[in-house]
Amino acid sequence: MMEEREFFTETNETRTHTLVCPHCGQPSDHQINWVVRRKRAQLPRNADERDRARFAKAQPYMVRRDDMVACGNIRCRKRFEITQLQTLAFL
Repeated sequence: MMEEREFFTETNETRTHTLVCPHCGQPSDHQINWVVRRKRAQLPRNADERDRARFAKAQPYMVRRDDMVACGNIRCRKRFEITQLQTLAFL
């Protein structure tokens, strides 16, 4: 049985998101790091029937790497947890 990571190519991407600080209420743009997993064009050669079925159902997705960001407001600058974005997003 193959592991899931053999079905995908993995890259790191940085995307800009507007987040609102829960302390001061100011919105600001933040660079959030994501791991992007895209489905490979072909299944590896040593796959059996169960692996073929899992590969057919596989979808590309992103996993958020950052959990905390600092507020963009100069007066606040407090760190807060990212709760406004999903940790997993399908492409």
